Amino acid sequence: MITLKGQNIYLRAIEPEDLEFVYAIENDESIWNVSNTQTPYSRFLIRQYLENAHQDIYEAKQLRLAICQNDNFSAIGLIDLFDYDPRNNRAGIGILIQNKENRGNGNGSEALQLLISYAFTHLNLHQLYANIDGNNEASLKLFTNFGFQLIGTKKQWNLVNGQYLDESLFQLINQSF
Repeated sequence: MITLKGQNIYLRAIEPEDLEFVYAIENDESIWNVSNTQTPYSRFLIRQYLENAHQDIYEAKQLRLAICQNDNFSAIGLIDLFDYDPRNNRAGIGILIQNKENRGNGNGSEALQLLISYAFTHLNLHQLYANIDGNNEASLKLFTNFGFQLIGTKKQWNLVNGQYLDESLFQLINQSF
């Protein structure tokens, strides 16, 4: 399985021991608008998902990795490549750091750098894209710091708390192609 090591964090494959962590994230209603989740997930469904996490990106069309600090096996967040399209060499990318104390200290930046590098060098992707809520200042800053460019705005795209919000589409082209 994949382990990508950085200076302060590493990315590793999801393990069965991550059940409670993934369960907590998937059932956190405050982030459902980010993940397009609309209903809670049972531990049974999360357990089944984790049992199939061994599938590679070619089978699952997704790669989900746990973000961990170098001195600890416990996950502090998740980072994903999703909607993997090998024909057109592209994938979506998303990141979530669970607790506020783990945000704003470079963990997200380091995780994003590791996954971008992996996607471009090992998967030979031509482009990555991210769908970001127009009000999510932290994500907007994170992705633009890595060269993602705004290529469009989906007007009134997501219904959140009875209000339609815009979603911005950002893209990063692999310049080595």
